[in-house]
Amino acid sequence: MRHKQFLIFLPVALISFFLVLALQLVPPVPVQATTPLLVSAAASLKDVLEDVKPLYQKSHADVSLAFNFGASGALLQQIEQGAPADVFISAGKRQMDTLDQQGAIAPGTRTNLANNKLVLIVPKDSRGVTSFNSLQQPEIKRIAVGEPRSVPAGQYAEEVFKKLNLVDAVKPKLVYANNVRQVLAVVESGNADVGLVYLTDAKISNRVRIVATAADSYHSPIVYPMAVLKRSKNIAAAKAFVQYLSGSEAKGVLRKYGFIVPK
Repeated sequence: MRHKQFLIFLPVALISFFLVLALQLVPPVPVQATTPLLVSAAASLKDVLEDVKPLYQKSHADVSLAFNFGASGALLQQIEQGAPADVFISAGKRQMDTLDQQGAIAPGTRTNLANNKLVLIVPKDSRGVTSFNSLQQPEIKRIAVGEPRSVPAGQYAEEVFKKLNLVDAVKPKLVYANNVRQVLAVVESGNADVGLVYLTDAKISNRVRIVATAADSYHSPIVYPMAVLKRSKNIAAAKAFVQYLSGSEAKGVLRKYGFIVPK
């Protein structure tokens, strides 16, 4: 009986042995590598770039896109201190100029992505504020703006106050935020009576109302320059993404959110 069991077991053992051997001889299927691409971008571009990401990766499946959003000045400091980034998109010319002067930008890659408007917003149910001159009213206690040293929107707001001779009236009322999205959040919550943000930020919220738009002559041009960083480890992929952002598909997304795109 034991002899019969051994004869039955032997072929099964041989089959298993040959199957294992065959599997070992089959070369493994290589895992397709993806090219990582890190984009440091102004906080006001968050919605646009998150919409762009799946569109871009439909035709660039080999690229893994990641974003680092923040105030343009803070992103500049990170880059200067050696933080990784392949592409930089600022909400102000000054930050990109700094990198350009340092020789940190890949030659020929700097271009303007879009323009924007600066608007005065109030909580949706608020009444009484109708213009920038309303900021002088005693009932206006808190005016939210970006920190002008690091947030371009705060720099533009400061220029508006100077242009309209409102600096002395508004200075005691100013509440500073780390980026323009924080300004929006402070006004949405009612923790500020008014705030100055980009038109595109105001348009994504149903909790605030635009009461005035700053004339272009009140401040420096609100421009979003973008460029590939010279130290990028994936220069070709970074250049391709910047080129895509200048194309019709990306421009459609920018327009959807209210950005003004160059022809």
